[in-house]
Amino acid sequence: MVQYQARLDTTFAALSDVTRRGVLEQLAGADASITDLADRFHMTLTGMKKHVNVLEQAGLVITEKAGRVRTCKLGPRRMEEEAAWLERHRQLWDARFDALDTIVHQLKRKEKADARRKRK
Repeated sequence: MVQYQARLDTTFAALSDVTRRGVLEQLAGADASITDLADRFHMTLTGMKKHVNVLEQAGLVITEKAGRVRTCKLGPRRMEEEAAWLERHRQLWDARFDALDTIVHQLKRKEKADARRKRK
């Protein structure tokens, strides 16, 4: 359980940054060097390396070095655990909102009934 939580924490922390999400979107289309990514996101190489490192630690990106060029590509790790966690919480909130809708509907019916009784 602790390892599962740590993995979720690492993944969601990596995904919490707009630049890192953008990097993943870019890499979904094609592999790219850190230099290319830094240029696309108007960042320094050092800044982009830090973002790529966070994504690597989460297993979302892998890098390969060929000479002086470090190429990034999407990692092999899929996010089934994260998707399952999100789905469980989506279902929980759907159930809560459904219950709230039921309460609101009951209150509206009661208000209408009370209003009719007052008119009589």
